[in-house]
Amino acid sequence: MYPDRVVSGMRPTGALHLGHYHGALKNWVKLQSELPCLFFVADWHALTTHYDDPSVIETSTWEMVIDWLAAGVDPSQATLFIQSRVPEHAELHLLLSMATPLGWLERVPTYKDQQEKLADRDLATYGFLGYPLLQAADVLIYRASQVPVGEDQVPHIEIMREIARRFNHLYGKEKGFEEKALAATKKLGSKRAKLYLELRTQFQEKGDDEALEQAKAMLDDAQNLSMIDRERLFGYLEGSRKLILTEPQAMLTEASRLPGLDGAKMSKSYGNAIALREDAASVTKKVKTMPTDPQRVRRSDPGDPDKCPVWQFHQVYSTPEVKEWAAKGCRSAGIGCLECKQPVIDAILQEQQPMLERAQPYLDDPSLVRAIVADGCDKARKLAQDTMRDVREAMGLGY
Repeated sequence: MYPDRVVSGMRPTGALHLGHYHGALKNWVKLQSELPCLFFVADWHALTTHYDDPSVIETSTWEMVIDWLAAGVDPSQATLFIQSRVPEHAELHLLLSMATPLGWLERVPTYKDQQEKLADRDLATYGFLGYPLLQAADVLIYRASQVPVGEDQVPHIEIMREIARRFNHLYGKEKGFEEKALAATKKLGSKRAKLYLELRTQFQEKGDDEALEQAKAMLDDAQNLSMIDRERLFGYLEGSRKLILTEPQAMLTEASRLPGLDGAKMSKSYGNAIALREDAASVTKKVKTMPTDPQRVRRSDPGDPDKCPVWQFHQVYSTPEVKEWAAKGCRSAGIGCLECKQPVIDAILQEQQPMLERAQPYLDDPSLVRAIVADGCDKARKLAQDTMRDVREAMGLGY
């Protein structure tokens, strides 16, 4: 019904590290050449846990956007914007909150999990409880078909789908909808109209998902339908409702295989991260002082790569030949730990070089970044306003 579109956002936490690059940004760079993409700075989301000190958000926002550009996110292919510059997100969040059952939000696994993890902060706020609902508004407002997420975020996509479904059920009642939908089927041509109605019956009476997919593919291919007729026919397929909001699909992404310098998850707050644009001397020093297999006390002691954080870096950065050399040398004590670390240092610096080069023009002239974001905010806002027009009309608020 609506064109395929990818939406993804990140909370502004300041300069990004290599874990962010291998976990998300590499995937963004790949996706931007395959589908229309919108990538946003989730600055309102940062307030859910840092409402008492929002002063860090502005600096963190610009740092993070420069890191996106450095990583290869291309503003001529993707739309980059800041959530709070598109106030329609807040309006949709408010309207969705009127009809979203409280129990749905309390059931989201990350709600209790985050409260336990961040026990030092007072998170007994509506903003924190409503976090998944704001997240839903961020995606539904662009009628996104795909959202790239890790496995832990899949429940958030499920609640987005439930919210979209409930909204369509409550507000997709168009006067004379069935008559208008049947009139629209005639525009398919008699043969296709007959097949469409047969497939609809198969899905509605027998729950045949294959029939549903076949009918959707047929509507996608139909050239002579207006947007409103196409929308009606998609809605009529699944019931007798107009589809106002699209149910997004989770696009599962591989978790970053790059751990922190100590083998735990890479995180700035753990002090075990390498920044995306860290200088060469600092990267070299950090990798050289990385802990290794505790059994290798002396240079002559054989080690076990599986017990060494450096080996996990080799998994990400080294060729099969270098990995074989490192594993063999470690087990036989044929190489020392510093020798083993050198190819990792070289590979990280090689990966960072183009990023540093891409970032430099934006560091020299910050107005370039602001222009990219201003342009992205305008594009995003036009899409958001289209959706909100339909939402207000469906809810009887279009007066």
